[in-house]
Amino acid sequence: MVTPGAATIAQPRQAAALNRTRSSVRLGWLVPTLYIIFLLLPIYWLINMSFKTNQEITGAFTLWPRDFTLRNYTVIFTDPSWYSGYINSIIYVVMNTVISLLVALPAAYAFSRYRFVGDKHLFFWLLTNRMAPPAVFALPFFQLYSAFGLIDTHLAVALAHCLFNVPLAVWILEGFMSGVPKEVDETAYIDGYSFPLFFVRIFMPLIASGIGVAAFFCFMFSWVELLLARTLTTTDAKPISAIMTRTVSASGLDWGVLAAAGVLTIIPGALVIYFVRNYIAKGFALGRV
Repeated sequence: MVTPGAATIAQPRQAAALNRTRSSVRLGWLVPTLYIIFLLLPIYWLINMSFKTNQEITGAFTLWPRDFTLRNYTVIFTDPSWYSGYINSIIYVVMNTVISLLVALPAAYAFSRYRFVGDKHLFFWLLTNRMAPPAVFALPFFQLYSAFGLIDTHLAVALAHCLFNVPLAVWILEGFMSGVPKEVDETAYIDGYSFPLFFVRIFMPLIASGIGVAAFFCFMFSWVELLLARTLTTTDAKPISAIMTRTVSASGLDWGVLAAAGVLTIIPGALVIYFVRNYIAKGFALGRV
């Protein structure tokens, strides 16, 4: 039996506990909000600079453009030396993504379904290629491609990026393939499917999430890589990341054009993330990414 005095004492305690809960909820929203603002601040500042003149950028501190201008984007879209860099980057990145997946799919299937001498050592060796910095391979690639006349071609950069994208794709796809029961393969063979037909019509749809995740990472790593792309190209296949280093002139650094180029460089990666977001979410849910 609860006495009136005990009830009177319990009410302030419950109110205090409720206030502490509300305070913790507010604090729980505050921390991620501040973190997101911290992450988005550089992107906002880059967009902000892209609509400013060089005089305003180097002048007084402003949170938004006072002298709004589209001149920086006009320079990029009208100057062939600028927009060709985006075209070159997209060409060799797409080529690399396709080549990496075509090579990684059968390799990952072999690691997933078969056991052979040295399979684990070979699998680890593939990952060590991803661990090595691109600077280690810049000189060998340059001499090799010079001998074969591949310097300043999109194929040269696409093949060079396969060095670290193929191991990554194999590692991701092997995890997804291991999650598919082997009975699926055996049932398809009993039903009379040839291996190519089974692989394309049955097996690949089952690992569509893994293919999407692998394609995303191949695209992103190839898109942001600069050293090999800059070393293996001179004029015809020059990527946008290398062209962005040419903004220095006699009048100084063209901050506005450089900021606009940076904004346009973010857009392809954002579009890829948008289209494969469901595959990436499934990959994290399955524990394969």
